[in-house]
Amino acid sequence: MMDVPVLFGECWVTPQVSGWSPVFNPSRGEEIARVPMCGAAEVEAAIQAASAAFVTWSKTPAPARAARMFAFKAKLETHFEELAALITRENGKTLEEARGDIRRGIEVVDFACGISHLNKGEHLPQVAEGIDGVTMREPIGVCAGITPFNFPAMVPLWMFPIAVACGNTFILKPSEKVPLTAVRLAELALEAGWPPGVLNIVHGGREAVDALLEHPEIAAISFVGSTRVAEHVYVTGCRHGKRVQAAGGAKNVMIVMPDAEPDATTRAIMGAAFGCAGQRCMAGSILMAVGNAASQTREQIAAAIDNLVVGDTSANPKADMGPVIDSASRERILRSIEWGVAERAVLVRGGKHESQSRGFFVSPTLFDEARPDMHIAREELFGPVLTMLRPRDLDEAITWTNRNPYGNGAVIFTNSGGAARQFAREVSCGMVGVNVGVPAPMAAFAFSGWNRSFFGDLHVQGVEGVMFYTRQKIVLSRWDNAYRRTQGW
Repeated sequence: MMDVPVLFGECWVTPQVSGWSPVFNPSRGEEIARVPMCGAAEVEAAIQAASAAFVTWSKTPAPARAARMFAFKAKLETHFEELAALITRENGKTLEEARGDIRRGIEVVDFACGISHLNKGEHLPQVAEGIDGVTMREPIGVCAGITPFNFPAMVPLWMFPIAVACGNTFILKPSEKVPLTAVRLAELALEAGWPPGVLNIVHGGREAVDALLEHPEIAAISFVGSTRVAEHVYVTGCRHGKRVQAAGGAKNVMIVMPDAEPDATTRAIMGAAFGCAGQRCMAGSILMAVGNAASQTREQIAAAIDNLVVGDTSANPKADMGPVIDSASRERILRSIEWGVAERAVLVRGGKHESQSRGFFVSPTLFDEARPDMHIAREELFGPVLTMLRPRDLDEAITWTNRNPYGNGAVIFTNSGGAARQFAREVSCGMVGVNVGVPAPMAAFAFSGWNRSFFGDLHVQGVEGVMFYTRQKIVLSRWDNAYRRTQGW
């Protein structure tokens, strides 16, 4: 069993800390590593390394930074299968899901490789008589990212490649539940020729997070996690003068209209609800089957659950769904299921602990005939639980959706252009799908949560990500003919 190191500059260090946290293989419930619970001293060391590197890195030409990003992308491609296996081991995703985790992260690195174009300013000659105007975008300093357990590669890669490509240096604080992938990403960045201190890693919990939020040399904080912690990160970071983008939780809705194509819709719903064991901020959690679509939809989803293979993802390549991240998550999800039964929702499938090996398994669960005010219909469960409601029509489905305090994703399955258009225009969320189970945008677009799913102004990914990690400078220049006259021209 290994001790997970931290990275300050080019030095991998095992810090002298009083507390350590176990890292598990969730499929087997066995401890595979332990991670140091860092505090203010370790955060200070990382910040000093990042601050020293910023002096040089911020002045490095954009094409040279892009070249280092291309080299990093090549390393990720070369070590693709190794990284996927590592994610499966420490997170419990199926191998296919782990590959998707890496692939979506690489897409952001690919986007960041275009920084020479993305970071160009604007120019307007003769903006006033004899005055030219030029804008330029400059890096903001030392940035930090606090990332969750559910995407060990993709979410860190949402953040630090764009920040670094823009000329900033970065401190990554990955989830203490999945630190191994983050460490390997940093190793590959150093192998790709990134200068020491451009990317640094600390581990830990709230003490490390608050040290980052409060330190005066941190310019910007990026966060993905629960809404409760996202709000804390946003409020605390802003109070200490930082830019903050904080993505929180979700309760994503899938609406099935009577004219939806049954087989394609079922496949999309199953992937959205039970992919990654439901541990995604874009997971489909609420299923609204409109009108007479309800009975058929319930039957098809129940049959698909019966055919779902749940198992040890590190040993069974045919497993369709793996475990949740740890025993605490398993018990929390099972309590929510018990709450749903107590509120008299109909438990159609699942609802129990899967007693496979010693892993942290919860059986894929389907509730029907739930009401919008029930716990299982309001709260983010973050597990393989799908709650079905039965609105009378699309108007009622949209009304129920918009009462939800979150605003990440909502999708509709229909063959009606009119229904799709009404839904897209009226639903209150940032990412909308039409016949798409998980409307998570590609790297060129921002990950656009709304309402209590996001705190801040500029989202991760896309051009918004570039804007978040840079600040604009406007230069107004006046050049008249006085110099020409003094030279006798």
